[in-house]
Amino acid sequence: MYKLFGIPNCDTVKKARTYLEKKKVNVEFIDFKKVRPEASDIERWSEVFGGLPVNTKGVTYKKFKDEYEALAPKAKIKFLTENTSMIKRPILEKNGKVLAFGFDEDNYKEVVK
Repeated sequence: MYKLFGIPNCDTVKKARTYLEKKKVNVEFIDFKKVRPEASDIERWSEVFGGLPVNTKGVTYKKFKDEYEALAPKAKIKFLTENTSMIKRPILEKNGKVLAFGFDEDNYKEVVK
């Protein structure tokens, strides 16, 4: 089963959810505002993302940039679990394997079968 992690009011998450609904893909949506990711989730996503999956273009990152950037690596992970709006989203997984960060329709066509 597919899992889509994100926040419901994010425009990019909305696009991904709409695409998946139109394709009739059975997906479980995990709302970061209701279910915070564990440190192990952030670490798993980091392996695929090539670093911590931070949304550096977002308002939350810009607000906390100096504070966040001054933290040690483990503290950054904890910070992300507490400030989930800073996480790059949506994150699409299947059976615990990350398929995509963000939403790109061409990419989703390739990974959602």
